[in-house]
Amino acid sequence: MSQIHVSTKINGDATEYLCEPEETLLDVLRDRLGMTGSKEGCGTGDCGACSVTLDGRLVCACLVLGAEAQDREVGTVEGIAEGDSLHPLQKKFLEHAALQCGVCTPGFLVAAKSLLERNSDPSEEEVRYWLAGNLCRCTGYDKIVRAVLDTAKEMRSA
Repeated sequence: MSQIHVSTKINGDATEYLCEPEETLLDVLRDRLGMTGSKEGCGTGDCGACSVTLDGRLVCACLVLGAEAQDREVGTVEGIAEGDSLHPLQKKFLEHAALQCGVCTPGFLVAAKSLLERNSDPSEEEVRYWLAGNLCRCTGYDKIVRAVLDTAKEMRSA
């Protein structure tokens, strides 16, 4: 099969790549573009470790074909920080020790950022609901939820 040429934006930067028709966006990001932040936890869209945004919508990159990114905007965990300056969400994850092995962390960060862009004052229930598609085997989720709520509070007061 012949490869497909894709022109897209990833984290605000114009990007072009070649991919196989059946290649997932996750595989393109990791193997072709060297963006290894998104992880493959399950390959079936059940764990959220590969969460990215596609035109502002939260998706599992393992369920999207790389070719589907044509003329669209992709947001990954690599685009959350601004240069060497961590996003408040990243700082709060560190402050609250809301990570352990790190496999799920990029997906949680992308999902939480997506939530906070839509709702600057989520309740605990809303945070838990929004993050329900992200699974973690190491934490009890409480530290993650607290980090998101604390980030929301800090960003509102800024």
